[in-house]
Amino acid sequence: MEKFALTGFPLGHSMSPVIHRELFKINGFDASYELREISPDSFSQGIDVLKNFKGFNVTIPHKTAIIPFLDKLSERAELFGAVNTVDNKNGILTGYNTDCFGFLRALEMAGIELKGNVLLCGSGGVSRMFAFESVIAGAELTIAVRDADVDAANQIKKEVADKLNKTVDVITLDEVSGEYDVLINGTPVGMFPNVDACVLPKEKVQSCKAVFDAIYNPMETLLLKYAKECGAKYSNGLPMLVWQAAVAQEIWLGVKFTMEQVKSVIEITEREMEK
Repeated sequence: MEKFALTGFPLGHSMSPVIHRELFKINGFDASYELREISPDSFSQGIDVLKNFKGFNVTIPHKTAIIPFLDKLSERAELFGAVNTVDNKNGILTGYNTDCFGFLRALEMAGIELKGNVLLCGSGGVSRMFAFESVIAGAELTIAVRDADVDAANQIKKEVADKLNKTVDVITLDEVSGEYDVLINGTPVGMFPNVDACVLPKEKVQSCKAVFDAIYNPMETLLLKYAKECGAKYSNGLPMLVWQAAVAQEIWLGVKFTMEQVKSVIEITEREMEK
């Protein structure tokens, strides 16, 4: 039996074991997936334990800390300076970022095209990835943040200019106006237990043709309710979570997952979350 794991701190109630177990089943692969909580203080010693796994996922706060311990990085992992998947081939550790592919396939599943004018709310780690992918896809990107986060948004703007030679606009959430092809929420606003909160007022949400919310607890945030009401295409963050795991397994096992296969795992994960 091949062994895989997730490392981070704290891990709490992660859905990753459920998701990976169901994905392994699809290919009839005999494998285990466990949680390996390693504190930042003992991370360098914890790496030795992780080397016993055929592959492992990495979550907060180790996505950047892992990089010096790896032998190679994929193009995307290098671009983002963040790793969430490590493949162990005969002791050679290669770092990948599958969050980005999870995001792109989740959009594809919802029929959302990442093009035209894109409005991104947020400036944290996941928003940084959303920003890069939007620009790579050729979209005109505007990043909207709270006053307190303008410096962080400007840092993303600078990185996009330095690494991709493209410009993005930075505004405050109060300054959002006009129509957008895609609205992406990379903030935690609307997440359980603050389910009555929305990152933007209803009328501003409903002037967007499609909405992607990285949140998946609750499954339908107020933001997505507004999108649904006006007939916009929309997706929560659960397909992205499942797809990034699927892409990790594609790297580890050399398999390919179809939209239908991943859809079935999304449905199982949703039921598990509701328990």
